[in-house]
Amino acid sequence: MRYFFEISYSGTNYHGWQYQKNATGVQEVVENALSKLLREKISIVGSGRTDTGVHCIQQFFHADIEKKFDRGHVLQRLNAFLPADIVIKSILMVKPDAHARYDARTRVYEYRITRVKDPFLIDRAFYFFRDLDVPTMNRAAALLRGRHDFQCFSKVKTDVNHFICEVMQVGWNQKGELLVFTIAANRFLRGMVRAIVGTLLEVGTGKISIKEFQEIIQSKDRKRAGMNVPAEGLYLTKVKYPNKIYLLK
Repeated sequence: MRYFFEISYSGTNYHGWQYQKNATGVQEVVENALSKLLREKISIVGSGRTDTGVHCIQQFFHADIEKKFDRGHVLQRLNAFLPADIVIKSILMVKPDAHARYDARTRVYEYRITRVKDPFLIDRAFYFFRDLDVPTMNRAAALLRGRHDFQCFSKVKTDVNHFICEVMQVGWNQKGELLVFTIAANRFLRGMVRAIVGTLLEVGTGKISIKEFQEIIQSKDRKRAGMNVPAEGLYLTKVKYPNKIYLLK
């Protein structure tokens, strides 16, 4: 039987999602906890990878588990096995061919910036004190909507077949003390959100114009885009799937 697990975690103590030989990823911690709890070797497949230090409000992974179990009981026990910075929110029954990565239709990220130095936001938001022209940043961000080649915002060493992504939602908003960038797309490239944010900050500080921002997109050249902002401000907030993959049990 295939199950989807909804997971949330703080990425501060982990080298991203993916299993790694010489560092601890979230995937390894969860697989070990599940295997120990169910007393069988469990392998999991995530909806995507997050980099070192990136946080996750909502992500999914799937696992094939042959033995029958009480989902409520396993959910409670599994969270007791896991460290405090990882939580499983729900366990869902899905069709046998449902895939956590390939069936995802939309992924949503947020990047959080604090404009004031706050010790309670260490590892939770990027402290950026320079003045920003947010309306101009939003006008530049609007150029990202639609289907484009985002190679200029991708890490150079990557194994993807193409750099085309479709952005459905993008923009900056003030949320309390935080300035938050939100972007929703069908897929994301490695380092894409952090590079976009870094480049938009250059727009906001007047270093580059909206016209130059558009030229950067068209150039497909990572060297022309801005810096990768720190991972601590990045959150995967939502992953959406078609309803047809779920079993109503």
